Amino acid sequence: MTQDAEMDALVRARIRGLRLAKGWSLDDLAARCYLSPSTLSRIETGHRRIGLDQLTAIARALGASLDSLVETAGEEVVIKPHHQPERGITTWVLDHEPGGKGMTVARMRITRPASRDPEAMGVHPGRDWFTVLSGRIELLLGERTIIVEAGQAAAFSTMTPHAFGALGGPAEVITILDHDGERTHLTA
Repeated sequence: MTQDAEMDALVRARIRGLRLAKGWSLDDLAARCYLSPSTLSRIETGHRRIGLDQLTAIARALGASLDSLVETAGEEVVIKPHHQPERGITTWVLDHEPGGKGMTVARMRITRPASRDPEAMGVHPGRDWFTVLSGRIELLLGERTIIVEAGQAAAFSTMTPHAFGALGGPAEVITILDHDGERTHLTA
């Protein structure tokens, strides 16, 4: 099967899968995207080429974007850790939306304590959010020291000088970072 044929089959399977997930018959989707049920059936089964105008109407009716219907399926299934021993951090990027407005979800294992050096305290536009899975995190936020225990979460403006680290042993967190937070916290 050629790459174009694989992509074509994937798009058709996504259309059918989304339709079935909504509990819609061919008639239901056809009525929503102003196509005949037989045309929609031939599109889903590969007996008719999909025109851009048809794909746009189908995506809109399904509440999906064109991008989500045609994106490649080459996503990573196994997420490998990125070790930064000099910083005492190991990260697993769980989800990443590219671009300046995208968000990144990452799991972090932190083994070093927070640096109290004022030069090491970061400032960048945006907000950071994390929840502690295990261990304890010491969050230095301006002049304040905040201890975040397992099961607790923290959210704060990153325009306040901040640093965080493990307290009393390794800690693991799940964090959601905007573009500036990703660049600051996940890259060396």
